[in-house]
Amino acid sequence: MLHEARQPLSVFEEVLALFSRGGAEAYIGEPVSVKEHALQSAFFAQQARATPALVVAALLHDVGHIVEDVPDNIDEWTEDARHEEVGSRWLAQRFGPAVAEPVRLHVAAKRYLCATNAAYFAKLSSASVHTLQLQGGPMSPSEVALFEKETHFKDALRVRVWDDRGKVAGLATPSLEDYRSLVESLQETRR
Repeated sequence: MLHEARQPLSVFEEVLALFSRGGAEAYIGEPVSVKEHALQSAFFAQQARATPALVVAALLHDVGHIVEDVPDNIDEWTEDARHEEVGSRWLAQRFGPAVAEPVRLHVAAKRYLCATNAAYFAKLSSASVHTLQLQGGPMSPSEVALFEKETHFKDALRVRVWDDRGKVAGLATPSLEDYRSLVESLQETRR
């Protein structure tokens, strides 16, 4: 009996599978789930008329939390999970740098904003303040200068703002399925 070869999952099907596995979990110390946070971040990107790549980056900026298991309880975090690097590597295998690079830089963007905008720190949630300390705290002046030389640093700042806003309990947003065509239009052909 011959078996048909299974077709590999599309990138969107991979995203669905990841969110099915870890999307219902509480989003580290916030009043939303991982999936709600992702959808809200993408929603705010769309409201800002972001490019398609930045909408997908906002949607998937925390994919590193799902790809690798991290403790659900923020109090159990004793070191940085480096989810931005994990997520960026995962995204770089599926999308171009316009999606992966802002994700890689979105934690650095928080550190940058804390160093360059006195009002920004006051707006952080308690969970973000906790992770900021694990991530190295506000940037030094030399780190700020290096960050500003990154090609996608301005996009990372935008993703960071949408990330910070995407923590609203009960906010109505488009569904994950509503992003299918956008994700599929940006996926790169696998080698």
